[in-house]
Amino acid sequence: MTNNDVLKKLRVALKLRDDDIVKILELVDFRISKSELGAFFRKEDHPKYMECGDQILRNFLNGLVIHLRGPLPKKISAKKSDDKKSPIKKTDAKKIVSKKSDANKTVSKKKASNN
Repeated sequence: MTNNDVLKKLRVALKLRDDDIVKILELVDFRISKSELGAFFRKEDHPKYMECGDQILRNFLNGLVIHLRGPLPKKISAKKSDDKKSPIKKTDAKKIVSKKSDANKTVSKKKASNN
């Protein structure tokens, strides 16, 4: 199956028009005209037929992901590279959880004594 076949089948399956495909490609900053795009959908024996390259199909698929799922959420970057937190070990995590549960018990005892 060629890249042209994949592009054709996706276009039919997703009910996309040429305008939609151009907009999807623009989501990944890839510009293509409708006439260039139309050359991919022609029959192989047509004089204006063009083979769809890997780069165009790859950009279309990446744009399709953005089109269907939405853009990636922006990552929160650390203020400084020196401020990176060290990973929490399992034993440290247990200590943190036990401290929180002890604090919750103390608060609930105070509430009970106030009533």
